Amino acid sequence: MTQQVPLVDYLILGEHPHLIAHECTQCRARYFDHRNACSRCFGTAFGDVAVAGEGEIRAFTIVSFAAPGVRVPYVAAVVDCDGTSVKGNIINTPADPDHVRLGMKVRLATYVVGEDSSGTEAVGFGFEPAQV
Repeated sequence: MTQQVPLVDYLILGEHPHLIAHECTQCRARYFDHRNACSRCFGTAFGDVAVAGEGEIRAFTIVSFAAPGVRVPYVAAVVDCDGTSVKGNIINTPADPDHVRLGMKVRLATYVVGEDSSGTEAVGFGFEPAQV
């Protein structure tokens, strides 16, 4: 089996890939990055929680211009995963308004971003239409 590593720390690979957020134990605010204190309530205790793998597009933009080597167009979005906002690209569908819309149901999907010289794959995540 090919060895894989997640592109970000909060992506958990395996049979059922999912995201993990750090949740403030006082107010339940969720963060994907490391925090010393909660920006909502200033609490300092956090626990890890699994984020829902399905959600709904709350905001998006179709990116037409990017740095050299980045394929365009692509869709950057904010997805509401059962109350947790997740920033990610919409994948496995054309990047146009006929295929992506506000309120669209999506699900977490992983894909290989690249491979090193020993064959280890770097895996990223995005969201694909739930009706694929």
